[in-house]
Amino acid sequence: MKSDFYTAIAQIAAERGIPREAVVSSVEHALQTVYKKMTGSEEEVEVDMDSDSGQIRIYVALQVVEQDAEELGTNDVRVEDARATHPEAVVGDTIRLDKTPKNFGRIAAQTAKQVVLQRIRDYERDSVHSEYIDRVGEVLNGIVQRADPRAVIIDLGKAEAVMPAREQVPTERYRPGQRLKVYLLEVNRDTRGPQVIVSRTHAQLIKRLFELEVPEIFSGAVEIMAVAREPGLRSKVAVVGRQEKVDPVGSCVGIRGVRIQNIVNELYGEKIDVIEWSPDVQTFISNALSPAKPISVTLNEDEHVARVIVPVDQMSLAIGKDGQNARLAYKLTGWRIDIKDPETLRGEDGEFFFQPSSGIGEVPDDLMGFGRQPRLVRPDGTFSIRDREFGPLPHDLVAMSVDVEVIDEEVHVYYNRELRARFEFETGQELSLSEEESSQV
Repeated sequence: MKSDFYTAIAQIAAERGIPREAVVSSVEHALQTVYKKMTGSEEEVEVDMDSDSGQIRIYVALQVVEQDAEELGTNDVRVEDARATHPEAVVGDTIRLDKTPKNFGRIAAQTAKQVVLQRIRDYERDSVHSEYIDRVGEVLNGIVQRADPRAVIIDLGKAEAVMPAREQVPTERYRPGQRLKVYLLEVNRDTRGPQVIVSRTHAQLIKRLFELEVPEIFSGAVEIMAVAREPGLRSKVAVVGRQEKVDPVGSCVGIRGVRIQNIVNELYGEKIDVIEWSPDVQTFISNALSPAKPISVTLNEDEHVARVIVPVDQMSLAIGKDGQNARLAYKLTGWRIDIKDPETLRGEDGEFFFQPSSGIGEVPDDLMGFGRQPRLVRPDGTFSIRDREFGPLPHDLVAMSVDVEVIDEEVHVYYNRELRARFEFETGQELSLSEEESSQV
């Protein structure tokens, strides 16, 4: 019959999901520590635990050396001393001596408890780290334990994960008991235990959700080439078919949009545009600006800028609310995009400054004209008009759509009908705003 001591070990192992051998090893290590503290000895000792009686004995393994040895190591014994307990001992033998102190069982139980618990905690930390370190980049299911402005704590089953404020979607509200799919961002070792960091804002979360929802992506018939995301608002996903007769966009959307709707529901209403990727950069950029339908796309390879011409009535679609559509297209393609309408392209010689791309029609002559025209402000604060660059504009106008007009050799920049900047057309020098010019127009 097993002793209560071994029964307790088996119970601890079962409750914590730890192999029994690891708990036994922790107990032995703890008892060795207790012995050294009680005796003040540095001897290397062995712990012998009887599984039936639960009795614990401490043994020291000693190496038998010559009687006239001048220096003795910690675990050495002269041959005459060894023969006092082991009459047949000779030089070179190893003998075991019982060194169990009196009252060792009571003192050991008190002291070993804390050491055992610490060893078990260390094992659990290592188990959690090894469990999740190989799953970085996966989507995990979790339940919100608690939420505050600094972080959300999520129960993953075997561990608790932290979702910092920077990884939370601003439009989402988290509450205890709420079930979430989260992206495993990183697993770090810490003195308090492994730290599991998860995210709801990462662009790869979109990709993993598509892999879970769309069998064609999981099987490799459809591949996700790029993802651009503004968490909680809108995302763009570029897909391509790897098998004939497979519609990549249709596969992701599903019959009556059921597949894409499941992903949108998981993201609490975030809009998702699925577009077809193309190896032709011009076609890819044109698709990325969906739902707008560009007339022409021209590439400037040196500056990595794409000039896109869209009809006047689709300028707002191409740029998007607060420049959102253009920003996502830039993130998706990696090309800076300068969106123009045909009326802004008339030069001094009355010709366009672009070449129509393959498969895209010519711009009708009656679309050309002058006047106040929308421009998307680049990340560096500059914008272009009539093949000239001006700026930088104030920081709050970056990535915004502004209205630009050339009046008497001056470039006027408006935002929400307010004059925000003036530049000399020939030199590009910024001019000051007078009281009259800075008023609402």
